[in-house]
Amino acid sequence: MNPRLQALYGLKWNPFAPGVPTEALHVGPRLDSFRRRIRQLAAEGGFALVTGAPGTGKSASLRIVASD
Repeated sequence: MNPRLQALYGLKWNPFAPGVPTEALHVGPRLDSFRRRIRQLAAEGGFALVTGAPGTGKSASLRIVASD
């Protein structure tokens, strides 16, 4: 993304880059619920399968869970 566009919109990071820091990602109520369920599963020795259409935030969600 053009640095001038980032400055124009007040962005610190390119929102379309794969390396956006996890602290810059939005954690809404649904993602927070997902995070709690994944933590509980991991504590109990369980596992989870994360599926969904392309571009729905699976990788970003798992990056947020992994950063906790």
